[in-house]
Amino acid sequence: MKPVSLSTMRWKLFLLGFFKIPMIHYVRPRIISCDDNNIQIKIPFRRRTKNHLNSMYFGALTIGADLSAGLMVFYACGRMNKKLSLAFKSVKGEFIKRPESAVFFNCSQGVFVREKLEEAIRLNERINFTLSVIATNDTNECVATFEMEVSIRVY
Repeated sequence: MKPVSLSTMRWKLFLLGFFKIPMIHYVRPRIISCDDNNIQIKIPFRRRTKNHLNSMYFGALTIGADLSAGLMVFYACGRMNKKLSLAFKSVKGEFIKRPESAVFFNCSQGVFVREKLEEAIRLNERINFTLSVIATNDTNECVATFEMEVSIRVY
């Protein structure tokens, strides 16, 4: 497995947001940590991410969940030196508490993702699976949980 550095992941996230998905660039997410088992994304709380109730807009929350699940898959695939086609099939979100600060999105299913990537390689077809993402505020209180159904094909 080839190593993928945090700075490389940050650069790829910037390029993705700037050239491919401008909405990602607009909310200015930041990768806090990234390893084989966990990825953490931070979305800052500011005018661009606020709603009219002075809490984080649910669209910004969904972008964070999308990124943490998607980047977990891309990170694992990059470590395996494979190419990937990824799409989200469904999203289930539960908003527990109003986020009135920066929000951190954690996807801690690296082992599960690697197993699914190996299955997709072995079957040589598109497979679907669900990843859990937990969103916490800056005092580490859970503000939302997400179930992201991912559809992947590995080449």
